[in-house]
Order: sequence, then C-alpha cells, then structure tokens
Amino acid sequence: MTRKLEGKVAIVSGSGRGIGREIALKLASEGASVVVNDLDAAPAEQVVAEIRAAGGQASACAGSVTEAGFADRFVAQAIDGFGGLDIVVNNAGYTWDNVIQKMNDEQWEAMLAVHLTAPFRILRAASGFIREAAKREAAAGQEVFRKVVNISSVSGVYGNAGQANYAAAKAGINGLTRAMAKEWGRYKVNVNSVAFGLIMTRLTEAPADAEASIDIAGQQIKVGVNPQVLKNAEALIPLGRGGTPAEAAGAVYLFCIPESNYVSGQVLVCGGGRP
Repeated sequence: MTRKLEGKVAIVSGSGRGIGREIALKLASEGASVVVNDLDAAPAEQVVAEIRAAGGQASACAGSVTEAGFADRFVAQAIDGFGGLDIVVNNAGYTWDNVIQKMNDEQWEAMLAVHLTAPFRILRAASGFIREAAKREAAAGQEVFRKVVNISSVSGVYGNAGQANYAAAKAGINGLTRAMAKEWGRYKVNVNSVAFGLIMTRLTEAPADAEASIDIAGQQIKVGVNPQVLKNAEALIPLGRGGTPAEAAGAVYLFCIPESNYVSGQVLVCGGGRP
C-alpha cells in the first residue's frame, strides 16, 4: 500500500456497487477519505462499513444524482465532513437501450440526465470551493493539484448500435472533460475521462434470469447481456476476456495520483485492447 492519496478527500458517484464500489475502495485504501453515493442507502452504507473496517474514512450520501439539489448536498458532505475536496469521480449511470425508431423521449432524456447533466451539476457545485481553495494556495506559493475523472464508454468514443442515447451522453462527457480541463487548468485541476469497454458487472454479465432488471425511479430497466453476444464480444478482445471492476478502478486511480499531475483533457480507453 503506497498511500499516495493520504489526506485527500474524494466523492465517487454510483459507488455502492460494481465499478464505483471498487473505485471507492481503491481510493480509500490509498489514504483518501471518501463520500460514497448510491441510489439506495444500504449499498452505500455497506461500502462505508468496508472502508472503515479497513481503517479508512468514509461517509454515505444516498440519492439519485439526477435529483434537484443532489449535487450541492454531495459536494457539501465532503467539504463539511472531511474539510475539503480533492477528487471528483463522476461514475453513476446505467444503460437503457433501443434502436432509434423504438426509442422514446424518456429513454433519450434519462441517459443525458444521468451521464451528462448530473456530472455537469456536480462539477458546477464544486466550482466555488475549487476556485477559492486554488486562490488561497497560489497566494501561499503552494501548487496543489486536484483531480476530476469522468466515466465514459467506448460507446461514446466509437458509437454502438442500439445505444444512440447512451453513446451521445458518453460522447458528451468527453466534451465536458476537455472543456473543463481548459477552464480549470489555472486552478491546478486535472480533468480526464476513462472510457470503459466490456467490464463484467451486473449491468453487462449474462443474466441468471432473462427478465433481470433494476429499478430506476420506478422504471424497470432490463440488465444483462445475452450469453452468446457476451461470448462473441469477449472473443474480439485482445486480452481474451472482459475486465473486472477492480481493473476498471485501476484505470481511474491512474488519473488520481500525483504521477498524473501533468495529464489533463485526455480520454483513456480501458477495454483490454479492443477499441
């Protein structure tokens, strides 16, 4: 354990399960205090308990990232509870697929809301603290770097059939990343994206039940991938398999450590070699 994030404070949206959970655990294991978020309170509290059991610091902030006022509450919990904010990971999200002729407005708007508007609001909520902290540090002759890691997808880089909504939102987050890298460079904030390929989570693995779904604001969203489709997808990955949530978290971690202080405005594809 290197403790490269000792004394840092992080917020990670959608971190009660899957990739987000592994990101929260990884950052905490390296010394960061973490505000864990999930749509449901129980998974968030479980991750907090795991972090505390390992000797780390964490608190839970349950709720939907798309709710009015959530962004301000999320950011304030880090600042009020742990005394600052150094790392923002915009990870929360899900997919709601359909070909365009069958896609309704609700599906389209839902993907933009969770994958693009919510990260925008969280960064906007953090902007006041970041600006003022950067000014104080500059006046004191200190160079303190902060990190933003936005989670994208290969669908947002290359497109994917049946995901016009998701691909558009994830392409949008890459645009937001590059814009914020330019806006916040003067504040010593590195802003980057990680675009995931096939990562094996409950949203992508072969479902045990053909009708498997998750509840999002009362809407039942089917999850999982047809086993044959999954097998075909893995066969095209040079490394021979889908990634694990821990491996996905490792890619995010790379953008959070001091070694990445001169890397900003980039989109890193984490896809086992497959574009």
